[in-house]
Amino acid sequence: MQFIIHWSNVIFKPIINLGAAPMMLIVLTLIAWAIGVKFSRALEGGIKLAIALTGISDVINLLTGEYSTALQAFVKSTGINLSITDLGWAPLATITWGSPYTLFFLALLVIVNLIMLALKLTDTLDVDIFDVWHMSFTGLMAIFFGANLLTATLLVIFIGVMKIFNSDLMKPTFNDLLDNWDNPMTTTHLNYMMNPVIMVFNKLFDVLFPWLDKFDFDAAKLNEKIGFWGSRFAIGCYLGVFIGLMSRQSVKEIFTLMFVAGACLELFSIIGSWFIASVEPLSQGVTDLANKRLHGRVLNIGLDWPFIAGRAEVWAAANVLAPIMLLESLVLPGNRILPLGGIIAMGVTPALLVVTRGRLIRMIVIGAIELPIFLWAGTLSAPFVTKMAKQVGAFPKNLGGHQEIAESTKEGPLEQFLGYLLGKGQGGDMKMLIGFFVALAAYLLLFLWYRRQMLKRNQQYADEGHHVNDSVKLRKTNAEEAAKGDA
Repeated sequence: MQFIIHWSNVIFKPIINLGAAPMMLIVLTLIAWAIGVKFSRALEGGIKLAIALTGISDVINLLTGEYSTALQAFVKSTGINLSITDLGWAPLATITWGSPYTLFFLALLVIVNLIMLALKLTDTLDVDIFDVWHMSFTGLMAIFFGANLLTATLLVIFIGVMKIFNSDLMKPTFNDLLDNWDNPMTTTHLNYMMNPVIMVFNKLFDVLFPWLDKFDFDAAKLNEKIGFWGSRFAIGCYLGVFIGLMSRQSVKEIFTLMFVAGACLELFSIIGSWFIASVEPLSQGVTDLANKRLHGRVLNIGLDWPFIAGRAEVWAAANVLAPIMLLESLVLPGNRILPLGGIIAMGVTPALLVVTRGRLIRMIVIGAIELPIFLWAGTLSAPFVTKMAKQVGAFPKNLGGHQEIAESTKEGPLEQFLGYLLGKGQGGDMKMLIGFFVALAAYLLLFLWYRRQMLKRNQQYADEGHHVNDSVKLRKTNAEEAAKGDA
């Protein structure tokens, strides 16, 4: 393995030294071309990705440049140590893709997915190539804190396998939410690995507060009523006013903070869509290649999460959770990150939608309960993110050298804790190593319990006459056994 990494560095180091945007232009173009995508289409995807990386970097520099002084004054005037700058997901993706290990992890995860398909352990072909950075982030974080490459790789593969199993489990629910039972899409995005935790709270909700479902309301109507005042523009303005007042800025500076935050939050979303569009040629190439090799077998296509973004509950819950997260960040013990770039909680709400099946009150209540997990994970990962950003030249120029960066709603917070415990444990802390194995066992057992709940749900879909793929179908006898076990 060290031999592979050595030659990866020899081959890729000159490309990496060009910077994130040129590197990803070259890498994405060559990979797509190599698997049969027409060169012009492959190059188109590479250029789109390079433009997206450049655009997001400029927006971050604008945001951090305007907010750096105000945030330092905020800490001094309030005594609240929220010294970690939240830059959102795009900078973390840039940082992670700047490591040659990410390509190594990508190759292994593609091989693992193909093996699972060949053995019929899954019906999902994961074409969400770009978002492999979420698993790589976990592995790199483990290495940063002391893990060796072998154990970090095993952790990445383990998480990759689990999320593919989860994509099969969720497929009927996506069909239900989209009201399309011929829908070919599912998702392998890491944010859905919070489903087991959400399912626990959803079951508690069934027991303690089932009557609240009677008061659930239409998310589309809520979004329509809130209108502009719940938009990214408006949320950015609220943040600007809040930070400006708390840091005792002048009226002129407060207006500047308002407008800059509003513009940047909207631009984060717009440029984020460019990332998704940039990998479409590669995703299509992978799909075509697999279809040729698998003799026409019908597969679920594992995409990024936004194919479900048309559900209004995703945005309604995010709008309500944004101020809740800001308030929680001010009082949460152990938190040092002020939500900014990640305050539109797209790492949180899609999983809430799937587990609750769109019941908005549940989404908001459970979301508010689980937000501290994301804030703590963001705080925990900040030293790693900061050092990596400086190594690959992605650290914002307008931030002081002593400041740290992270994301407040980074997908995969549980996996980040696993990476941290593994790293610290292999670094010599036996308590952390024991903690890692305990946490890993709890993670696996919770997922198995969640799987049972999802299989029972999928059996209900099948009983209603809906087609459910063999990979997620549960025979009635098994369902009855599971029900007896729960009883």
